[in-house]
Amino acid sequence: MTRRRLLNLGAAAIAALGLTIFAQGAWIQAKAVLAQYLLEDAFAESVATGRPVKPWDWADTWPVAKIEVPSLGRSAIALAGSSGQALAFGPGHLDRSAEPGEPGTTVYAAHRDTHFAFLGAVKVGDAIEVTRADGRTFIYQTTGSEIVRWDNSGISTDARGAQLALVTCWPLDGKTRGPLRYVVHATLKEGAKIAEAR
Repeated sequence: MTRRRLLNLGAAAIAALGLTIFAQGAWIQAKAVLAQYLLEDAFAESVATGRPVKPWDWADTWPVAKIEVPSLGRSAIALAGSSGQALAFGPGHLDRSAEPGEPGTTVYAAHRDTHFAFLGAVKVGDAIEVTRADGRTFIYQTTGSEIVRWDNSGISTDARGAQLALVTCWPLDGKTRGPLRYVVHATLKEGAKIAEAR
């Protein structure tokens, strides 16, 4: 083979690899968006029937809450558990963390490039509404945010009062995994109306 032909083959291989990586990234984004539509339907059915409804037959999880930040116009359906498969489709409610509105800390985790991409825009004082599958809505007020190590978050699931922690990877625009997490903290608003789902 001539040198020119080898260079052309090398360039074609690099281009094919680039397209493959781009397609995988686009597929992850598309899957995240499509899944939220299916999860919205399953969550609405869960609220209406009072029983867990899987979003698709093979799912190993089900919708347990809807998280909304009205000031940003953003929302996401949260799933039971925080397995890798669950987090591919939406925020996960961490096992052994409190139910929304209950004493302790309710913890939801999600990917920084999909369902919790908006976390960096949440400001102190912003309301975060969490609607459970039983239709009850709890309004939390953002109290702050911090960057912590994944193994030293300081989040206490048995904290006093009703707390909320939304967790994603740091840095928010990062492309690789790392040990840091970004945590948004909120507290159940005193006298906050606990309403039925809209």
